[in-house]
Amino acid sequence: MRATVLRTQTSAAARRPGRLILTGLAIVVASFVVFGTVLVQGISERTVRDNLSGTPAVTDLVIGSVNQTPPTVADLTRIRAVPGVAEAVGRVSIGVAVDKAYLNLQADPGGGPLSIVTVVEGSYPDQPGEIAITPRTAQRAGLSVGSTVSGEGGELTAPARLVVTGIVDTNADSGYDAYAPEGAVTSWGRLSAVDRVDVRVAPGESTEAVHQRVTAAVPGQPIRTGDEVRQAEVNAAVDEVATIFILVGVFVAIAVVAAALVVTSTFRIVFAQRMRQLALLRAVGASRGTLVRAMTAEGALTGFVAGVVGVGSALALGYAVPAILRSAGHDVSSPPPPLVAAAAVVLGAVLLTVLAVLAPALSAARVSPLEALRAASTTAGRRGIGVLRLVLGLLLVVGAVVAAVATISQLPKPEQTTYDPLLPLLLLVGSGTFAFFALVALGPLLVRPVLAVVGWPLRQLGPLGRMAVGGIGGAPRRAAAVSVVVALGVTLISGVVIGGASLQVLADREMALSAPADFEVNGGGAALPADVVTRAEAAGGALARVVPYRQVDDVTLMRGTDKLGETESGYPATDLDLTGLPTSGDLDVAEGSLADRGPGRIVLNKWVARDSGLRAGDTVTLALAARRLDVRVAAVLPGDGPLHAGVLIDPADLDRLGVPTAYTGLLADAAGSGEDGRTAGVRALRAAIGDSDSVGLVVLADERDRNDEVVRTLVGIAVGLVSLTVLIAVVGVGSTTALSVVERVRESGLLRAIGLSRAGLRTMLTVESGLYGVIGATIGLLLGVPYAWIAVQSLGINAPLTVPVLPLVGLFVTLVGLTALAGVLPARRASRVSPVVALGADG
Repeated sequence: MRATVLRTQTSAAARRPGRLILTGLAIVVASFVVFGTVLVQGISERTVRDNLSGTPAVTDLVIGSVNQTPPTVADLTRIRAVPGVAEAVGRVSIGVAVDKAYLNLQADPGGGPLSIVTVVEGSYPDQPGEIAITPRTAQRAGLSVGSTVSGEGGELTAPARLVVTGIVDTNADSGYDAYAPEGAVTSWGRLSAVDRVDVRVAPGESTEAVHQRVTAAVPGQPIRTGDEVRQAEVNAAVDEVATIFILVGVFVAIAVVAAALVVTSTFRIVFAQRMRQLALLRAVGASRGTLVRAMTAEGALTGFVAGVVGVGSALALGYAVPAILRSAGHDVSSPPPPLVAAAAVVLGAVLLTVLAVLAPALSAARVSPLEALRAASTTAGRRGIGVLRLVLGLLLVVGAVVAAVATISQLPKPEQTTYDPLLPLLLLVGSGTFAFFALVALGPLLVRPVLAVVGWPLRQLGPLGRMAVGGIGGAPRRAAAVSVVVALGVTLISGVVIGGASLQVLADREMALSAPADFEVNGGGAALPADVVTRAEAAGGALARVVPYRQVDDVTLMRGTDKLGETESGYPATDLDLTGLPTSGDLDVAEGSLADRGPGRIVLNKWVARDSGLRAGDTVTLALAARRLDVRVAAVLPGDGPLHAGVLIDPADLDRLGVPTAYTGLLADAAGSGEDGRTAGVRALRAAIGDSDSVGLVVLADERDRNDEVVRTLVGIAVGLVSLTVLIAVVGVGSTTALSVVERVRESGLLRAIGLSRAGLRTMLTVESGLYGVIGATIGLLLGVPYAWIAVQSLGINAPLTVPVLPLVGLFVTLVGLTALAGVLPARRASRVSPVVALGADG
């Protein structure tokens, strides 16, 4: 009997491969995602190993280490004289100030196997006083081949006239990179040592023999082979890749759990459609255990087929995409042969499907043999939940609330100086896990109240809307199973979106203080020449605004005769007008209000306020040399002050303290957008600075761009990862709708017989499918917002809760649209069935 029942179930599944794939569609997607992640990690690591080492491939030996005394110039000379050494290159760099710009001048031979630059214009320097620069440096500095600049600062030991002889291309161009032969760099900086020496062994020579000779020539210096150095560089990069994929693995695991929930729901529908068949098997002697084993075997077969399809699809794509990218000129390596991983993923798909099918199989095996007497082959699904499930769900709710309260109790306090976010984040993850499984357990009870609210507009639209809402409400367990997965995806995405928006606001606030404008011109503590500000203000075509300021470095805070704070030299102070900057709207305060700033009222940054013990509303005496001035603290900033100043003072108060009226710096913004606008602004400010040797120019916008890019990249990656769960949820909606169409074929036929058109039936079923998304997205947003707030606070970075309404509305609409779209094909299939045929069907 066992063999007969097993053969009956598995052969029925094998005869309908389309149904088999539909049942395991979520497993197909999960297998594709898991194995695709393995392939992407393999591609990333192999690409790093093949292409991303900073040491030239022909380097045979590397002398020197960052942790030990570097090789001297004399060591480099001795290494070059060692028999068997074909080439030895010293790697070293110095900072150089040239015509108010900063250059990172690096040593490179400019040609040959050990060079890391390629000349794209002009020629590489071969005479004293010559340099080559990168394309972005040329654009920013307004230089070209043949330009002459005056080097008079930085690590240069003596003024030098430098001629640009060439433009060189490198792997990284920061906008301030220059190159020259090693001898020129060491002589300009009067360096007696280099960072390290790269050695190329002559053809036909033994690397080991040359290694021994070099060791004898420079005893005590660490010597590694080029392969060892490249491997260390690669390992460092691969470790970063591996760290990223640990995070990826967390989200993939969440997607796999979502797939298991979808498959469980799918098998419940499949087994409900076979109730009469299962009852007949019970009537002819099959035991419940036999039926469970047979249905579990069917699940294993489904998991195997789905796993093979998912792995095969990912494998084909994983080898095709790198080949296509290589043909387009990109250095992308193919993944290593993933046979073991492929077998593991297929086996995992089988195990996951078996686990997912157990609960539906145990429930379906309890069918009574008398069910065989029913006219229909299906049975109505249960609408409620058992007492045990109810109690378990309530316990999980209590656990989620307790863990959330514990998380909130661990959040940093305003006066707290040290904070470790690990424990609050672990508690938050625990709370979220409890909340999700509570949602799984209590989902059928939540569907109807949520549906009553979100379905109200549809019920007002007429019979089609009421029937669509009724179709969902009539099967709350099914609706809950699918909507919970949608809710999980929406919770994760909304949390990432809210967290990303909050971090962006925090980053904007910090940049409004550390980089409040595109450019800063600073006299290095001395006053700017009188005409610099005038010239900058006159450059209207290149600069949008110019905000000059004064800054002093030794303002003391006192109360009576007592000096406040532990600093010996006082605090840096500035009279920068924040209202004149476009970033002033991004500023925030920890205490008080910036609007209260004015004569007699100052603003402190967080560190000065903490060091001095002052708060908003306190009075204090400012002291500078012999001058004293009583003021009140108007506000305290949550972090550093603008341009790293500790105290913001009104210009009139600086005058009373005896500070000279000459400006010490200015901020300016580019009038144009993009790199061209920024370059025009740099050139205009350099022209305004003129020949002044003591004035420097800093492009603050580059720092702001790097910061924004990091935030956008992190948020984009996180949204992409959590979207995997949404993808599986949409697949679940499609497969559930497709299977429920079969289950409700007589209902569809009856509706058609009483006058419902094909279009009406399609619309009703599509709206039902979309309602899964409405319910799930509603629950997801209700959970996502508070959990996002706790998560942001748990990081301890003082980021405000920012709820981006339009992106969240877009997320809601997109999810509803995707779930509705998932039901379009099943709805079309149902509408094509003849009413006569449908009424004559069993189910």
